[in-house]
Amino acid sequence: MGLDGMTLRGFDGRVAVVTGGGRGIGRAIAEGLAAQGATVAAFDLSAEPSAPVPEGMDLHQIRCDVADEASVDAAFTEVEERWGAATILVNNAGILVSSTVHEMDIASWERTMAVNATGTFLCSRRVLPGMQEAGYGRIVSIGSSAGKTGGARLVGAYGASKAAVMVLAKAIASENAGMGITSNALAPTLIDTDMVAGGGLSDLASKIPVGRLGTVDDVAYAVLFLASADAGYITGEVMDVNGGFLID
Repeated sequence: MGLDGMTLRGFDGRVAVVTGGGRGIGRAIAEGLAAQGATVAAFDLSAEPSAPVPEGMDLHQIRCDVADEASVDAAFTEVEERWGAATILVNNAGILVSSTVHEMDIASWERTMAVNATGTFLCSRRVLPGMQEAGYGRIVSIGSSAGKTGGARLVGAYGASKAAVMVLAKAIASENAGMGITSNALAPTLIDTDMVAGGGLSDLASKIPVGRLGTVDDVAYAVLFLASADAGYITGEVMDVNGGFLID
């Protein structure tokens, strides 16, 4: 069953933003939200989609550097002027620099934190007032099992940044639970994307109990549920999507 075969409530008439939505996990999430009936803005460093938008989907790509406050504000302003305030936000944009802690240079550390952690903060902060005014909101942030364990190897900065993402999701949940807004995070492990291949981590698939790498759809299914009206009683949760790699 594809993502377009999954039916959940609460997407019709909603405006959704997916950061890092131009490819990989973000593109799968963006298409899944659009298939459910949302108007979707995929934020990406490129304004041009990496692949054609499927016919009938209300999916649009907007250039945005999530680590830059002015770029974030401009992108959300464009969304608001074209379609209205976003009441669904998926913080997916992220980078991974593969290095030991003692060999990592400060520029790589700071860029990892800027994109993964500060980007999640900037986008969440920008969207929350509109959600509070609407009395409804869904924020789903993509963390990582590396944010719980430190990672298998060479991902210290990435793991630290993703730990920040997941704790921020909990803080947003506790601050906004009485306003119809939920905030949750996912902690995926070894999803078959360019990031995993580029980080030299694909060979770790043998360590996953279900016997395979995760797919982008595995993550997207979980996001769609947490972003739906059906998940209104779930907030402050970090959901593992890891094939049994980490059971905690």
